[in-house]
Amino acid sequence: MAISRRQFVSATCGLCVASVSTYAFGIAPHRLLVTRHRMAGGPGPVLRVAQLSDLHLKRIGPYTERVIAAVHEARPDLVLLTGDAIDRADALPVLAGLLALLPSGSARLAILGNWEHWSGVDLRRLAACYERAGWQLLRNASVRLVFGGAELLVTGLDDLVGGRPDVRASLHDHDPAPNHLLLAHCPTHREFFTQEVAAPPPLGARLAPVAPGLRTPQLMLAGHTHGGQLALGRWAPARPRGSGRYVAGWYRDDAIALYVSRGIGTSVLPVRLGAPPELVLIEWTLNASGVPDAPDDSGPGP
Repeated sequence: MAISRRQFVSATCGLCVASVSTYAFGIAPHRLLVTRHRMAGGPGPVLRVAQLSDLHLKRIGPYTERVIAAVHEARPDLVLLTGDAIDRADALPVLAGLLALLPSGSARLAILGNWEHWSGVDLRRLAACYERAGWQLLRNASVRLVFGGAELLVTGLDDLVGGRPDVRASLHDHDPAPNHLLLAHCPTHREFFTQEVAAPPPLGARLAPVAPGLRTPQLMLAGHTHGGQLALGRWAPARPRGSGRYVAGWYRDDAIALYVSRGIGTSVLPVRLGAPPELVLIEWTLNASGVPDAPDDSGPGP
């Protein structure tokens, strides 16, 4: 039986929509990309960093096992979870299982995202879960680490949307370090951090005034946006509050070089198109001197 031109066009469009929907819901959310980058700092040791963001863990299935295997293959010196590891209180045992499976020979740090706050999970139990697995949860706090003789200060802030971030508290009792890494779930924290450090401390504040340049991290890692989940290049029509102008990838138009991860999981709808999930690997050549350097990013690697 012959079909009309209109019927042919309608059937073709329907097939295209069905194919795109199948890919966006069934394939793309599990099409993990390992993105590799380099960050130049100074004539010091090379720090291998692995960033996992926005896991939204429900279970440890084949996809999560592939993520774990990719982290092990990278042999990182520092493994980071930058928020939204879980979005349900009953997922805490699943998170405990994941933490135990990630590399134990690395330094391991985590911060909170908006969903840890919104999920209703007991944050004290969450912190204890990280601690039992050999991780440290940074909530408005900093920790000093040493890699190959080079000192690294890592500052982790509470979430901008769901939590109560406090930049000054996070830096209290910590002198500037030659290398400074900032972890904040929402990328717009980049502006807030700069503004708060540059402002004079409140009367009676315990954090003494410090030249803003010496408090400026060379690198900030964030997530939250999921790359929009549905995106065309850097145009993503729907992004969560706290994304600001950021979508994904490198932003080097400020004193703090920023990388925004597209994350591992999905939120609200299990769909991705034009924004594949990613495991971020960064090789950062640290500054071994005692004077902090200005940020200098060489951009993405091969």
